[in-house]
This record gives sequence, structure tokens and C-alpha cells, in this order.
Amino acid sequence: MIGQRTPMDKRTDSRYAWTRLFLTLALMTIGSSGMYVVSVVLPAVQAEFGVARADASLPYTLLMIGFGLGGILMGRLADRHGVMLPLLIGAMGLGVGFIGAGLSGNIWLFAIAHGVAIGLFGSSATFAPLVADTSLWFVRRRGIAVAICASGNYMAGAVWPPIVQHFVETVGWRQAYIGLGIFCALTMPLLALWMRPRPPLATAAPARQNAGTPSDRPFGLSLAGAQTMLCIAGVACCVAMSMPQVHIVAYCGDLGYGAARGAEMLSLMLACGIVSRLISGAICDRIGGLRTLLLGSVLQGVALLLFLPFDGLTSLYLISALFGLFQGGIVPSYAIIVREYFPPAEAGARVGTVLMCTLFGMALGGWMSGKVFDLTGSYQAAFVNGVAWNLVNLTIVLVLLQRVRRASLQPA
Repeated sequence: MIGQRTPMDKRTDSRYAWTRLFLTLALMTIGSSGMYVVSVVLPAVQAEFGVARADASLPYTLLMIGFGLGGILMGRLADRHGVMLPLLIGAMGLGVGFIGAGLSGNIWLFAIAHGVAIGLFGSSATFAPLVADTSLWFVRRRGIAVAICASGNYMAGAVWPPIVQHFVETVGWRQAYIGLGIFCALTMPLLALWMRPRPPLATAAPARQNAGTPSDRPFGLSLAGAQTMLCIAGVACCVAMSMPQVHIVAYCGDLGYGAARGAEMLSLMLACGIVSRLISGAICDRIGGLRTLLLGSVLQGVALLLFLPFDGLTSLYLISALFGLFQGGIVPSYAIIVREYFPPAEAGARVGTVLMCTLFGMALGGWMSGKVFDLTGSYQAAFVNGVAWNLVNLTIVLVLLQRVRRASLQPA
């Protein structure tokens, strides 16, 4: 076994657990860079390779598909050997992927580098496995701990776009990619070595008001049925979520504000997403993951609607901030829901599967928004499409909540 079992002084909610959490935050911030820098270089890549907007969005789509599938693979490796092994594989994948993308001669090689190296074997190691691992190190403060961990994903979105945009403008997107690949390959293995201890044996969280109870019949459904409902909800919410995140830079360019303003809006959006995830984590500890997901879904729909009538520069900065504040807690809620309603021993695989579906939703939404733009010549229809998918997510969450209420009214 590559990992080792945890000594008695490294229990859930211990000082070690909190120290490990902040190492996890750093790893996720570095490893999630691949999700966001491709959006920054999208206009430059489209111009250099001479392709349509939908084709230029393909690398992001393949990256997210690889990211999602890799989450299941890396999650299973983490269940067997601990998270250190997936993290070492992820460091190699990111290094090879960024450098390979920087040297690519056409959009297809660029897209394959993102889908296989950066997505499947790279960034995937620093998301689902780390979220699942964190959920096993905490019981009393699981919601806020998972929120802090998942904030690394948004911290990457706040940190990397302006840095990469600076280097794109000064040395070019190829050199920016190669430099980022070298950075990931050097820093991630050093941090991964500190993650060798295995989590304590999974135990159910103590019951608290409005939280679920792990069982073989979550929401009164079979395990497969309940997982399917969560997966569909994850796809739907993230198709909606991807529209501003993937296309805000290009949208600002089309409006005449320039790619740099769009990169600033993306950074602002994801910085506010960090705040949102922390607040949502605290809320989650009080009302449970399902109700937190409902709140996030409603607010995300409101933010998407605001993009339709307002396209001024100041308005877009403000709406980008609101969008980040409203939707940042959605994805971590799925991990909490799995830990609350599903058997704890299956947390790694099930968290990885649900998060894979959220990433597939991001991939689908990123491509779909580009295709809608190509067909209509405007992003207005793409925002409407996002609102429709958000309504699908909201409907599923309401159905699950209704089933939970009915189950709670039945005699034991």
C-alpha cells in the first residue's frame, strides 16, 4: 500500500486534519489551473489557428470530459492507495499537458493535450479525490471543511487568469503554457509528499437538524436511482454555470471591452465564488447539503437572468461578482449530500461520479454556448439556454426535498 493508516493522534477534526486541509487547498489551487487558463487564451488560440468559436471551445470541452472521467479513476486510486499517488500522477499530467499544448501545431493537438494530459491525468487528481478525502477527515465541521477544500478550485480561477493574461500579452500564449507546465511539475510533488497518511475509517456524522442519515435507500430510492438523480442535477446546474465562466472573456471582446476586461471579470467572478463556498459551507453545517443546493440553484438562476438586460461594462463587473457569490456553493453541496445520504464506505467513488457529472455539465455547456453563438451571432440565446438548464436542476432538487419530507413523516 502506498498510503499508510492514520495514527491515533491524527483523527477527524484534529489539528492535523486542519493542517492537511490547507495543504489540500494549495494543491487544488495549483492543479485546477487547467480549468481556467484555456478560457483566457481562447481568443488568441482561435485567431492563431483560424477556427470558429465552437471549435475554439473544444479544448475546454475535452478537458472537462477528461477531468470528470479522471475523477472516477483517481478517486478509486485514492480509495486503494491514498491521495498521494493520484497527486503525483496529476503533477506529471499537468506538466506534460501544458508543455504539449504550448507546442501544439493545430487546434486538434491543442484539444487532445487538454482532454487527455491536463484533464484526464492532470487536474482530475486535484478535485474529486481531494474533496472526498477531506470529507473523511471531518465530522463536526464537514461542511465548512469541504467548502474550504473546494475553494481551491475557485481560488485557481481568481489567481491564474490575470497571471496568464499578463504573460499572453508579454511573451505569448505558448510560452505562458510551457511556464505553467514547469511550475506544476515542480511544486505539486513536493506538496503531495505531505499527503501520505490515510484518512480515519469512515464513520457516519452525528445526526443534526435538517441533515440526512446515510442509508441504502437515499431519498427513498435505490442507490443507483438516487445517484442518477444527483448526476442529472449536476449536469444541468453546470451547463448553466459554464456559460459565464467559459465565455465571459470572449463576450467582453465581442462587446468591444477587450479580453483583458473579460479576464478581470472572470477573476472577480471566481474570487467571489471563494467567499460563496465558505459561506455555503457554514450554511451547509446548519441546514444540510440538499437545502444548500436548492438555495444555490435559485440564486444562480437569478444571476443568469441579470445578464440578459444588462451588458454595460460596470454592469458586467457587478453581475460577474453576483454570479460568483450566488453559485459558488453549488458543486461542494453534492459532496455533502453524498456523505449525508449514502453509505460512508462508498464516499470516494460516489463523490467522484457525481462530480464527474458536474464537470461533464461544464464541458457540455462550454461547447453548447459556443455553438449557440455560432448559430445566432449573439450570446443572448446562450444565456437563455443556461436559464432553462438551471430550471431542470431546480426541479430535481425540489423533488428530492419532497421525498425527504415524506420519508421523515413516515413512522420509523
